[in-house]
Amino acid sequence: MRVGLALSGGGARGIAHLGVLKAMDELGVKISMISGVSSGAIAGVLYGYGYSPDEILKLIKELSVFQVMRPVFGKTGLLHLEEVEKLYNKYLGAHLTFEDLKMPVVVSATEMNEGVTAYFSSGEVIKPLLASSAVPILYQPVRYQGKLLNDGGLLNNLPIEPLYNNCDVKIAVHVNPINHQAQITSLRGMIERTVMLAINNNIKLRLNQCDLFLEPQELKSYRLTSFRKADEIFDVGYRYAKRMERHIRQQINKN
Repeated sequence: MRVGLALSGGGARGIAHLGVLKAMDELGVKISMISGVSSGAIAGVLYGYGYSPDEILKLIKELSVFQVMRPVFGKTGLLHLEEVEKLYNKYLGAHLTFEDLKMPVVVSATEMNEGVTAYFSSGEVIKPLLASSAVPILYQPVRYQGKLLNDGGLLNNLPIEPLYNNCDVKIAVHVNPINHQAQITSLRGMIERTVMLAINNNIKLRLNQCDLFLEPQELKSYRLTSFRKADEIFDVGYRYAKRMERHIRQQINKN
């Protein structure tokens, strides 16, 4: 039985993916493949490398987001990802390839020139992983294999497609539920809300393509930048997946 996970992006909310993965481990659900974008890609690669969900949470808590963001004021982005790349090199190895991972992992990014989603599942891991969460305008794009790459969530924040023909059960984990009672009171809040609404719109066409759609509603109360609440967000994902055990087992047993 091949179980595949599609992990959405969502900034700090993506930490909930780790809680879901921990619950899956405890339920004895063996994951055969992960397709991730942005924070979902980070969780998928670190998990596929062999780190446990708790170990990944510890890493995230030790790394200050603000320490790795430096302004460059270039033509195509305000921040660059050199410090983030150093961290990936430290914890994953500079020459890590997808073939080195303990399970198939697919990382998606947006090819800005062509305006299409680019999927990466072989060769070098670090560059595609950096590109997958490089939010346009905010971060400089990543140039790799002749492509100009930015955040994959721009076009596809629920990359279920790579699981087709490779998995018997396709489970999507979406960490960006819309808070319909939100009160926008600042420019920062307006920008964050605009990004979230735009990105959420592209998941609708994919909802009927997965066998099970998981979306912890408690995440509505967390911002995309709530990294200081990592423990809480992890716990939201963990408790939610535990509550969904019956539905998860139903899908697996049905196939």
